[in-house]
Amino acid sequence: MSSSDCIRRKRDGQELSVGDINRVVDGVMHGTLSDAQIGAFLMASFLRGLSSSECEALTRAMAGSGERIVWALDRPVVDKHSTGGVGDKISLMLAPLVAACGAAVPMISGRGLGHTGGTLDKLSSIPGYEVMPGLDRFKDVVRRVGCAVIGQTAELAPADRRLYAIRDVTATVESIPLITASILSKKLAAGITDLVIDLKVGSGAFAATLDDALALEASLTRVGTGAGMHIATVLSDMNQVLGRTAGNALEVAEAVAFLRGDPSEARLRELTLLLAARMLTLSKVVTEFSEGLRAAETAVASGAAAERFGQMVAALGGPADFVERADVYLAKAPLTVALEPAESGYVKTVDTRAIGLAVIELGGGRQVETDAIDYAVGLSEMAGIGEFVGPGAPLARCHARSERRASAALELVRSAYSIVPEATSPSLVLIRA
Repeated sequence: MSSSDCIRRKRDGQELSVGDINRVVDGVMHGTLSDAQIGAFLMASFLRGLSSSECEALTRAMAGSGERIVWALDRPVVDKHSTGGVGDKISLMLAPLVAACGAAVPMISGRGLGHTGGTLDKLSSIPGYEVMPGLDRFKDVVRRVGCAVIGQTAELAPADRRLYAIRDVTATVESIPLITASILSKKLAAGITDLVIDLKVGSGAFAATLDDALALEASLTRVGTGAGMHIATVLSDMNQVLGRTAGNALEVAEAVAFLRGDPSEARLRELTLLLAARMLTLSKVVTEFSEGLRAAETAVASGAAAERFGQMVAALGGPADFVERADVYLAKAPLTVALEPAESGYVKTVDTRAIGLAVIELGGGRQVETDAIDYAVGLSEMAGIGEFVGPGAPLARCHARSERRASAALELVRSAYSIVPEATSPSLVLIRA
């Protein structure tokens, strides 16, 4: 049976065999399937769904489409994956933080999908940082520094790399089986056996409801465990921006400030430390969660986490003094505008997806796969739920290239915020640890 026949069968709701899935992935790899045909397969899978056996077969085929790393280090290897959100810069802080506590963190990250920002796009705002090094350099940096956050190299899960790009522009991002296969294939190829997954829930996440998140959790746990991985999940809130910034260089600056021990937004700090503790416990660097939490707090307070981040940036081609001089190296937009609310009051709710779309409108994300990103633009000083907004207390500050772009972003941001006259309770970051 040809790969085209497999697409037709999936379109008609039939279950594909392991051999069928392998034929599709071979077509992706060897160029016998066009982008249009791949898009058709993705849409058929999105609409018809993939069974557990189909999802596991797709995961294994994608992981096996390139090289697979086997780590032989003197410390445990552990990783974290986030299902994506707006303003989620935690990977930038978490990898060096956990490395400073004694684990190795080889992290394969992606570019932005849909309205969410991508870790790779954020790192690309650092001058000289090589987000796509060769596999040998990736492994060398992990051995020497303890962590490396990069994009998919040509050698690791190359089938997923092509599928990932096409998902972004064919409205097939939010498929649980496709998300599962994409996440786990990269982790399997990167030699990860211990994986903490941060499942985002809310208006800015792919899982808008708790039921959606629980379905994704079940899929990831089932397929990951079947592949021999140890999986731990955390459910966290994405009903407002995580931290105070959304936009690539702005988020890097906020992450560096956290690592340097500067005052940081409470929800961002809480989730970063919690995920670090989960990673350290899962990988058996520590035996108790409370011990992992103390170790993470100490790594930040002592400067060890910031030092590790600086070493990683330098090892991957960035400035050796980036941590100390991030403000000098990061691009800045020529125009900064305070986005005032239409009326004073307290933030009740935030349509976080609309915030992500505002960043795209500014040029900080992609509307089509080939779009270039403006790393300097975005939003800062964003108001959170329960906080007062009004004269002198804007919804956010907009970093833009033009008045036209800033005006369009203002309308999106204003529409995203629900303002009430009485103070409301701030939202908690953690739904379930």
